[in-house]
Amino acid sequence: MLWYKTWLETRWRFIAGLALLICSASASVLTYPMTVKLLPLADSMQFAGPLGERVRETIELSRTFDGYLWSHWVRQNFLNLWTLFAVLLGAGGLVSRESGGGLFTMSLPVSRETILTSRVLTGLAELLALALVPSLIVPILAASIGERYGFGDSLVYGFCMFAAGAVFFSLAVLLSTQFADIWRPLLIVLAVALVAATFEEVSRRVGSFGVGIFSTMSGGAYFAGGGLPWIGLLISMSISAGLLFVASLNFSRRDF
Repeated sequence: MLWYKTWLETRWRFIAGLALLICSASASVLTYPMTVKLLPLADSMQFAGPLGERVRETIELSRTFDGYLWSHWVRQNFLNLWTLFAVLLGAGGLVSRESGGGLFTMSLPVSRETILTSRVLTGLAELLALALVPSLIVPILAASIGERYGFGDSLVYGFCMFAAGAVFFSLAVLLSTQFADIWRPLLIVLAVALVAATFEEVSRRVGSFGVGIFSTMSGGAYFAGGGLPWIGLLISMSISAGLLFVASLNFSRRDF
């Protein structure tokens, strides 16, 4: 019953996220032939400064289908949209007083730990679907434009997105045990994500792919041929577990 209630509360966020991610993945694949045609024009253009360096890197990556997908889809559209919906699925609902839903849930004859566990597991299942379903669309559509893309690569990027990005979902859940509205957890987590992204952009000046959670989520090390970013994944999963543990303590001790 609890998981079904959580599903009813989050289903439109999940459906909207799935639809947007599938459309974004499809557009990224189907526009590749047009990108290839524009590459000679891009070669004749001059770019200066940090932004120009990023543009040149994107152009070079786009010369191969794998590089194009990682640069345009995994590292940009997939990462940004997935992070946004991870926060949306984790924020709000637990202690909301606006509609009485949160108080009604806590009046049920179940423990608060059970309520939170149901919420977390349902949200993680939705996030896993958001990570894997759009990823598996890519190799299917690649064949329609005469390209090949491995299902294994798609699963790796989807797994990295889910395993590392769950940090943002977990932080949103923790904040939702403290704030009754959805907006404060949403804005706080997005602000944290912006700070993390800024840090990684600075770190890119030192390394090829930067260091941080977004690099782990996008599987930068795997794309570069270095294998799965196990250290980053383990650190991210440990942080997620810690945040959810604190959320459980906060939720169970809170006086409503």
